[in-house]
Amino acid sequence: MTGSSTPDSRASRLLGIARAGQAAWFFGNLYEAVVRVPDRLPPAESVLGAGSPVRYYAAAVPATVPALAAAVVQGWPARQSRPWLAVSAACTVTGVAATAYLVRTVNLRLFYGTEPVPDDERAVLLRRWYRVNAARLALPGAAWLAAGRARAGLRR
Repeated sequence: MTGSSTPDSRASRLLGIARAGQAAWFFGNLYEAVVRVPDRLPPAESVLGAGSPVRYYAAAVPATVPALAAAVVQGWPARQSRPWLAVSAACTVTGVAATAYLVRTVNLRLFYGTEPVPDDERAVLLRRWYRVNAARLALPGAAWLAAGRARAGLRR
């Protein structure tokens, strides 16, 4: 049948989309760590203002989370892919939670506060940012690898 699509092939395509988003997420976090964005970012007018990292993550989130969720639903019947789908989903959800924590506890105060942050508090916030960002690097990387293994299992 030409043009027909199986659940496995749909899940595989969806995982391809999710992996592209996970890769963009990983490299965005890596870029921020390597060039030390938090040390260089001036206070911004708004979360979506000029220089805000939210602007380059905004494109990856809609590609990653819904595509991965749909891939899990479509690919779940494939037993060989199930553990990898679960790992990819767990890493993605944990990464989103770590990002939400970072934005709420560090970024809003450090970058979007109405008053300058004292140097000692700034140092504490920056240390926290780099520690949490280490997890934010590992999680999308692991999610990307697991999604690749799940995708390979769907092609068997």
